[in-house]
Amino acid sequence: MKLGIAMFPADFAIRPDELARAVEERGFESLFLPEHTHMPATESSRAEVGELPAHFSRTHDLFVALTYAAAATRSLLVGTGICLLPQRDPIVTAKAVATLDALSGGRVLFGVGAGWISEEIANHGTDPARRWSVMAERVEAMREIWEKDVAEFHGEYVRFGPLSSWPKPHQPSGPPVLVGGSGPRVAGRVLDFGDAWMPHAGMPVAELAERIAKLRAAGRAAGRADDVPVTVFGAEPDAAHLTELREIGVNRALLYAPPADAYTVRSFLDEVAPLATAFQD
Repeated sequence: MKLGIAMFPADFAIRPDELARAVEERGFESLFLPEHTHMPATESSRAEVGELPAHFSRTHDLFVALTYAAAATRSLLVGTGICLLPQRDPIVTAKAVATLDALSGGRVLFGVGAGWISEEIANHGTDPARRWSVMAERVEAMREIWEKDVAEFHGEYVRFGPLSSWPKPHQPSGPPVLVGGSGPRVAGRVLDFGDAWMPHAGMPVAELAERIAKLRAAGRAAGRADDVPVTVFGAEPDAAHLTELREIGVNRALLYAPPADAYTVRSFLDEVAPLATAFQD
C-alpha cells in the first residue's frame, strides 16, 4: 500500500512547491490537492453548509498549484483530490490535465468528484441535481480528446464537433481517473467511466472491505483484467488503522496535512514520515 498526503492549498498555508518538496523528501508517494473555485456568500448557502473553515474559500487554483508541485519534485505523483468537474469546461480541463501530465512525465492522478455545495455548482451553470451525469459525460469527452487526434462528442450535456487538441498526456489514454464518493451508486460510476475508486475515510473498515470486494467482483464480471484500485482519502495517521486498510486491499491511503504555515506542516510531516517508510510497497 502506498501512502500520500493531501492538503488544501490555501493562500495562507505553505506554498505548493515547498509542500511538494517536503512530502517527497519524507518518502511519500503522492500529493493530492482539493479545489473550490469560491464559496457562495449567501444566507441560503450558509444555511445549507454552515460556516466552513477559511481554507475552503482561499484555495489556490488547482492546476496552477499542482504545476508548482510537479516542477519542484522529481518522482512525486501529483493528484487532484478532487477536481470538481461539473464546475469545469471539459475542453479546457482536458488541456490542463494533459499539459500537466506531459510536463511532469506522466505523474498525474486525476481524482474527480461532483461536488456537494449546491450554489457553488449552480454558479458555474450546472444544475446540482444533474451533476453526476454531467461529470460522467465530461470525463468521457476528455478521454476522447486525450486519445484521438481528432475528437468529437455528442452527449446530453457535452457537445462538440471535430476538434484537435494538444499536447496529449504522457500516460497512454490519459491519467487514471479516480472517482470520488461513497454513495450507493459510486461503484457503477467507477465501472462506467473511472479507473479507480477514491472514497473518503470515515466508513467502518468492515463496510469498506465489503464494498471493495463487491466492486472488484463487479469489475471482473464486466471484463476488467485487474482488480479496481482503491485510494482512501483522509485516512487516520495511525499504524494500526493503516494496517487494516492494507489488509482489506486498499492500494493507497492519503493522510490529511493541516492547511497551515510551513513550520506546522513540516512538523506534521516529520511526525508521520515513519509511516511512509513502513507502508510503502
